[in-house]
Amino acid sequence: MEKTAVFPGSFDPFTVGHESIVRRALSMFDKIYISIGYNSEKKGFFPLDVRLKWIRKVFSDEPKIFVESFSGLTVDYCRKIGALYILRGLRTSSDFEFERAIAQLNKSMYPEVESVFLLTIPEHTPINSTIVREVIRHGGDASKFVPAAIDLSSYIKKR
Repeated sequence: MEKTAVFPGSFDPFTVGHESIVRRALSMFDKIYISIGYNSEKKGFFPLDVRLKWIRKVFSDEPKIFVESFSGLTVDYCRKIGALYILRGLRTSSDFEFERAIAQLNKSMYPEVESVFLLTIPEHTPINSTIVREVIRHGGDASKFVPAAIDLSSYIKKR
């Protein structure tokens, strides 16, 4: 049986921390779906189609990676595609507490699913999408916080 994992998130934008987690998990799984959760009540900073394009470009060399979007519960999406693993990255102890609660709820709704947590590498600990968006919003250079394949130039505010 194939080991399929879902790496869910808004990825607004996808960061070097996200990329690191996925690349480190490749040896653990046969397939990894990087899945952007769509919430109709939440407007993303970057359009969904742009985020999907960027992530596909980052992993264009990797046949085990699939990039999609979904709406609804992550566990329902996992059931739909036959994934038994949810991959999550942990930067801090507060991330762990938050993710543990979600993992326990997911397990109660879909007993077959397992949550797999990978710690970020130390240099990626302070990087998160919210901070990267703020850097971009204020005209800063966020290129070192996103994978090299992602071109933010059209989103950088001219000072």
